[in-house]
Amino acid sequence: MNKLAMTQAIMVAKETKEMTWEKIGEAIGMSPEWTASACLGMNSMPVETAKKLCQVMDLGTEVELALQKYPNKQWEQTVPTDPLLYRLYEMMSVYGPTIKEIVHEKCGDGIVSAIDFAMNIEKKPDPKGDRIVITLDGKFLPYKSW
Repeated sequence: MNKLAMTQAIMVAKETKEMTWEKIGEAIGMSPEWTASACLGMNSMPVETAKKLCQVMDLGTEVELALQKYPNKQWEQTVPTDPLLYRLYEMMSVYGPTIKEIVHEKCGDGIVSAIDFAMNIEKKPDPKGDRIVITLDGKFLPYKSW
C-alpha cells in the first residue's frame, strides 16, 4: 500500500468513526498535529504507534506498514491552490524574510529545523471572529565553518 492509499483509508475510518485528530492523537499518545501529519503521509510512524492507530481505527496491517514507511516529501505544485494553504503560503511570502532576519539577529547564521520540531494549533475565541494561533517550534541549527 502506498502513502496515498493509506491516507485515503485513514480518512474514511476517521469519518466513519466520527473521530477528530485530537481524539486519535490522545488514543495513541501523540499530539493531534503530528498524528495528522503522519496520517497524511508526511511523517513515518514508529511500529508501536502505528499498531495503536490501526487498532483504534480498525485498520489492517497494510495501513500499519504504510504508516511506518519513510515519506517522500514532494509537492506537486509550487503555489498551493487550496485557500487555507495559499494564505499560509502568502504569510510566509510576506513575513518569511522578516522571520529570517529576526532569527539570524537572535541566533546567528543557521536554520530552524523541521526535523527536531513541534507544532501546536489553537483556536482563540475573539468577539470580532475566532482567531487561530499556530506555534512552530523548531531547533535552531547553526551553520558550521570548516
